[in-house]
Amino acid sequence: MANIDSFGPAQLVQANHILFQYGVVDGFGHVSMRCKENPEHFWLSKNRAPALVKSSDLLKFDLTGEPVETTSEKLYLERYIHASLYRTRLDVNAVVHSHSHTIVPFSISVKTKLQPVWHMAGFLENDVPVFDTADKFGDCTDLLISSLEMADAMSDCMANSNVVLMRGHGATIVGRDLPEAVYRAIYSELNARIQLQGIALGEIKSLSRDEAMATVERISPQIKRAWDLWCAEIKG
Repeated sequence: MANIDSFGPAQLVQANHILFQYGVVDGFGHVSMRCKENPEHFWLSKNRAPALVKSSDLLKFDLTGEPVETTSEKLYLERYIHASLYRTRLDVNAVVHSHSHTIVPFSISVKTKLQPVWHMAGFLENDVPVFDTADKFGDCTDLLISSLEMADAMSDCMANSNVVLMRGHGATIVGRDLPEAVYRAIYSELNARIQLQGIALGEIKSLSRDEAMATVERISPQIKRAWDLWCAEIKG
């Protein structure tokens, strides 16, 4: 795991571009990081497609999801996701929200749950929760998390998880630092692809809880290797 003090707005721009390159986000989705100078603030772009985000697009927000400084810029509707998680999860220093295409089917399946089936995705553990807005807010919402109340309900759902699926919507992934959140977002998508491919072949076997924990312990210290590659790729 990287030192959070070594990451700032420039790396958040890189994260936006990496997530687009790997198909985790497209014109929609967003990634944020906690502000190292003030843990009650976080950095997030204005309302902009991730691949187009520049340093000048980044704004500081407080833990209610509102910009620290008055701005006329258009903001992401679902910025409250980030605010709630930074307020309720002190272990979280970066958040990715995506509509990752291979993950969405698992958010609507009644029988088949997203499970860690690959040693690179042990962080999924064995019980990836699904947050359904209809459970608390009825079946007339647009499925977006557009208020702090809705974000808090989602945060409660992932109080003990690194990933939450959002029914008919996408996923939210957290990390202890920015590279870890990006890594988890990318490998959640890749694990979902592998799981679907395995199901097509017949019965599958997922990682045990102990296997999942062991893979996280082994691989987490090596995430920087992947991060350095991803940064090099977006420069090229």
